[in-house]
Amino acid sequence: MSHRFYVDSPITDKLATLAGTEAHHLLHVLRARAGEEVTLFDGNGAEFRAVVRELNRQTAQLEVVERLEIDRELPFALSLAVALPKGDRQKLLVEKLTELGVGRLVPLRSERSVAQPKGSALDRLRRSVIEASKQCRRNRLMEIAEPISFHDFLEKPAAATARWIAHPAGETETHSFGQAHGELAILVGPEGGFSDAEVAAAREADWCCIDLGPRILRIETAAIALAALAATSARP
Repeated sequence: MSHRFYVDSPITDKLATLAGTEAHHLLHVLRARAGEEVTLFDGNGAEFRAVVRELNRQTAQLEVVERLEIDRELPFALSLAVALPKGDRQKLLVEKLTELGVGRLVPLRSERSVAQPKGSALDRLRRSVIEASKQCRRNRLMEIAEPISFHDFLEKPAAATARWIAHPAGETETHSFGQAHGELAILVGPEGGFSDAEVAAAREADWCCIDLGPRILRIETAAIALAALAATSARP
């Protein structure tokens, strides 16, 4: 299996250029030489067989040999709005949601949120999406959206065919696990959970409360578990 590299602009012709982190990995970690074959992807769904043609100090020129339409995405759109945890747990969350096929991660501002990533912190998480996509062979990048408030997000997924909110004190709507098709939106709260007012607002907006069991889960555990449930429900 050839090494995978991300190209940060759409690949539309026979030549592609690697720069920055990707070029450094090819040039100085793998010590690639002209004539070696690699796999490229630009985050838009396809992957490309390519051959290294020219190596410079900080960039590499590659010839695109073949475009391959390989779809490794879920058969439905999956969005998670999460009150992000602190520190390195954010990176773990992003890596695992990317592997599970989540299409969009929305940092959520709720009443009890503690982490409010922005600017460079969001850029680092987006880089983690690229690294995870290289590892899991995903060709479409998971979007990391700008942070949004809980109540604003409730109004966003109007087209979603299923809506789940993680709520450990609520009834488990097990029938909704089989409804992950079309578009699914999931809400996961902070360590202290959503407030009673937030849960009431979600229920009024027709969100299904999902109880993941008697143990209190960390934010990233709950989000990963729900994404896995959704992904599994999509399998024939």
